[in-house]
Amino acid sequence: MGTVISIRIGAAAGNAGFPHDEALRAAARQAVADVFRGWNDRFSLYREGSELSRVNRGELRLTQAGSELRDCYALALAWRDRTDGVFTPHRADGAIDLSGIVKSLAIAHAGEALYGLGLRDWSLNAGGDILVAGDQTPGLDWAAAIVDPLDRSARLASVPLRAPLRAVATSGSAERGEHIWTTVDGALSPFRQVTVFGRDIVTADVLATAIIAGGRPALHRSTETFPIEVLAVLRDGSLLATPGLRADSA
Repeated sequence: MGTVISIRIGAAAGNAGFPHDEALRAAARQAVADVFRGWNDRFSLYREGSELSRVNRGELRLTQAGSELRDCYALALAWRDRTDGVFTPHRADGAIDLSGIVKSLAIAHAGEALYGLGLRDWSLNAGGDILVAGDQTPGLDWAAAIVDPLDRSARLASVPLRAPLRAVATSGSAERGEHIWTTVDGALSPFRQVTVFGRDIVTADVLATAIIAGGRPALHRSTETFPIEVLAVLRDGSLLATPGLRADSA
C-alpha cells in the first residue's frame, strides 16, 4: 500500500505476558503483515496481477470476482450514497479504485487479528491512520499527534483517543500532493488537511476524504450526520475544529 505500518502494544490487563513474550510480539507482527499483504495483493492497482487490476482491464467481470472484492465495492457504493456522491470508488476514466476504503478495512481487520491473539491494549498506525484499543492508565491514554501540513516538523495538537472515538484518519495534500478528486468549485479543496476522529476507522477515513473532496458543505453535512470530531487546516493555515476537539486537544 506504499506506507509504513507500526504496532504498539500496551501492558494493560488482557495483554498477559507482554512485552516480555517475544513469541507474542512476533505473532502480532506476522498477523498484521499477513492482513495488509492480503488486502494489497487483491486490491492494488499497482499490481498487474491483482484481482481489481484484472477487473479494470476487463479480464474478469465484477460479478465473477471474489466475495471480498464485491463486498468492498458494495461498501464503497454505500458510502458514496451516504456522502451524496462526494466519496466515490470511480475514477474519472471509469476505473474502479477502492484505495479510499481498502486501507481502513485492512486496519480494522488487522485489529481483529490482534484481538484474536488475545491482545486487548494496542495502537495500530498505517500511514498516519490510527486505531487503538484498551484502557490506558488515566492521564496516559493513547493519543494522536496531528502534524502541521505547512511544517512537517511541527505539531498542531495532541488528542487523546478515548472511547468511543478510538480511530483517527487524515487526508490532505501535504504528503502526496493533490491526489483527491474534488467536487468543489475550482481545482483545489479549500482544506489543506482534514483529520477525523471516529468510532471506527472506516468511517473516519471515508469522511476525511469526503471533506477534502467536498469542502465546507461536506464538512457541515458530515459533522451533523455522524458522531465525529474534526480538525481541518485551511489553505491559509488557519484551523477549524469541532467543539469536542477544542475541549480535548493540547
